[in-house]
Amino acid sequence: MAKKTIDDVAVAGKTVLMRVDFNVPLDDSQAITDDRRIRMALPSIRSVIDRGGKLILMSHLGRPKGEGNDAKYSLAPTAERLAELLGTPVHFATDTIGDDAHANAAKLAAGETLVLENVRFNPGEQKGDAAFAAKLAAMADIYCNDAFGTCHRTDASMVAVPQAMTGKPRVVGHLVGREIAYLSDAISSPERPFVAILGGAKVSDKIKVINNLLGICDKVIIGGAMAYTFSLAQGGRVGGSLVEQDKVELAKELLAKGGDKLMLPVDTHCGDAFKGDCNKMVVAAGEIPDGWEGYDIGPKSAELFAKTILGAKTVVWNGPMGVFEMPPFDEGTRRVAQAVADSDSTSIIGGGDSAAAIEVLGFADRVSHVSTGGGASLSMLEGQAFPAVDLLDEK
Repeated sequence: MAKKTIDDVAVAGKTVLMRVDFNVPLDDSQAITDDRRIRMALPSIRSVIDRGGKLILMSHLGRPKGEGNDAKYSLAPTAERLAELLGTPVHFATDTIGDDAHANAAKLAAGETLVLENVRFNPGEQKGDAAFAAKLAAMADIYCNDAFGTCHRTDASMVAVPQAMTGKPRVVGHLVGREIAYLSDAISSPERPFVAILGGAKVSDKIKVINNLLGICDKVIIGGAMAYTFSLAQGGRVGGSLVEQDKVELAKELLAKGGDKLMLPVDTHCGDAFKGDCNKMVVAAGEIPDGWEGYDIGPKSAELFAKTILGAKTVVWNGPMGVFEMPPFDEGTRRVAQAVADSDSTSIIGGGDSAAAIEVLGFADRVSHVSTGGGASLSMLEGQAFPAVDLLDEK
């Protein structure tokens, strides 16, 4: 799935319309509390402006409802932060396809950047509206997708805009190119043994991923609260643990399909209340008594999983092993993270909680790739087609 990148096209004197993911958290005063997504877009942005291109950036932020601008979802703070990071002025348009956007786009000089207002302020964005997309597309000579977090969506800025720019260069940015290289290419031809680690709360969130990876991987490790649904499917006791009663039959089917490929916890670290200073005990998997809940995999499971991970050549991890935000129930996730970091493998960490855990635990610089898109990385692991990527130019 090798796609042309922004570095492969001549941008001098041209206008590049780049879809980025500036969906950053803001506090009540509209100050950005974490600018990581803006910083991660800098290589693609600099590739354009340093080579004399004119750059128009578009993104969504939050989930504004209805039509019209909602100040708390404005992208204005991201334009200000980008200017600080670049050390150059960044223009901001108060609309997406209106007079201000077109006026600002028309007067852009080589090496300058314009941030459009939140594309979700226009109802055509999430509807994938072709007319809305055509007006965005008309502003530029080149399209670049550097928003992996929304690559699984069919919003106008992701699909209809590049469709409207057929015949013009349509490329990926550095961020999306790297995600494809790891999540798609590494999975399509992994070095073996290939081990997947799946955690989190719900089997329902990971059904398609488990199904897909059971056909690809050598081992699929299951942790987190969804392991308790598998325990029920095996006739075990789960006490008051978080389970999905309506997914027990599905868990039985996955157990039958997975056979010895599917690795489940052999013990569970339990507590009698959802707090770090509760009473605790470790029990065998499927033997959690009433009045107790499973909050983490136990030490034997952590040792077993770590041994499997250390022998792997490709590792994909999506979802923590327990309540990693609350010590001591972070230990299982910590042991798994340590094993992934210590392994001689291509290690790919899915977005969301897995990315947060690997950062918090201090292992992010010891893995091959930390994905920037939780939903998108899950969709790619499911084997879904990505129209937003498929229609971009091949190398």
